[in-house]
Amino acid sequence: MFENLFVEPLRGIVPPMVTPLREVDELDHEALAPLIQHLIDGGVSGIFLLGTTGEGPALSHRLRCELIEAACEVVRCRLPVLVGVSDPSLEEAVQMAQRAADSGAQAVVAAPPFYHPLNQLQVQRFFFALADRSPLPVMLYNMPSCTKIDLSFETVRRCTQHENIVGLKDSCGKLENFEQMLHAAEPRADWTMMIGPERLLAAAVRLGGHGGVSGGANLHPRLLVDIYEAAARGDEAMVQRLDEELTRLDCIYDASREQRSVTLGLKCGLAQLGLCREVVSEPLGPCTEEHRQRVRETISDLNLARPSAVDTQGEHD
Repeated sequence: MFENLFVEPLRGIVPPMVTPLREVDELDHEALAPLIQHLIDGGVSGIFLLGTTGEGPALSHRLRCELIEAACEVVRCRLPVLVGVSDPSLEEAVQMAQRAADSGAQAVVAAPPFYHPLNQLQVQRFFFALADRSPLPVMLYNMPSCTKIDLSFETVRRCTQHENIVGLKDSCGKLENFEQMLHAAEPRADWTMMIGPERLLAAAVRLGGHGGVSGGANLHPRLLVDIYEAAARGDEAMVQRLDEELTRLDCIYDASREQRSVTLGLKCGLAQLGLCREVVSEPLGPCTEEHRQRVRETISDLNLARPSAVDTQGEHD
């Protein structure tokens, strides 16, 4: 079905899908199909499960396995499914990669192992050990704000030498870093380079990046797809016009003057579109009425609408 996947780079928008929950440790199966269809209808190129926006590290092992199986069943090979296996334990990461393969996913995504202070050589050894044992291709995930480890140019360059490591999502937030990583991967024509922060998407594509793993695509996939496509064809006027919409979308992440939460903002917005509940893993929530009102105004401003698919009232009835 995906014969050319990772034979050449994966291109476009791959949203780090939120994990729809009924309760803190209960998957919302009823919301899963409408949410995935919403993303597919928006023109995305793949779906990334259990990333930062998907609350991966905060979810129980059982729930993560349940999500992988259920989501792959819903997608039914219409799009590539990438599964986050980030874990400080190599054995847990390998087991999750096997579960992803058994469920029908196409690749796994791994951040450096967090908690222990590690040097770059140790991080490289972890990635090589995972890639040696993973039944699926491995994409690296640079997320230093969460892992406290920023992948170096040399680490990425060395990782390009492992045939089962096929790309990188860079969420460090520095465009110059992304450009360096592109140079590190130049020997690999099949290497996929994705940017994380959506405000850097157009600039990253101009530099030669292949797309974005954009959290905002959960709520407004068509906007992020349009930005990617406009940047890819060099339509700067369109990019600037769409960037104004992206600025408005960014408002939903500000839960309050003191707190910024991408996941909480997205789930609050998706709840108002009838696509999932606001429920997030502890201790991310709950959503305040002030935040709901800000999200409501943003959704109205962007003319986003969808018929209600599930009861989204949750605990704030």
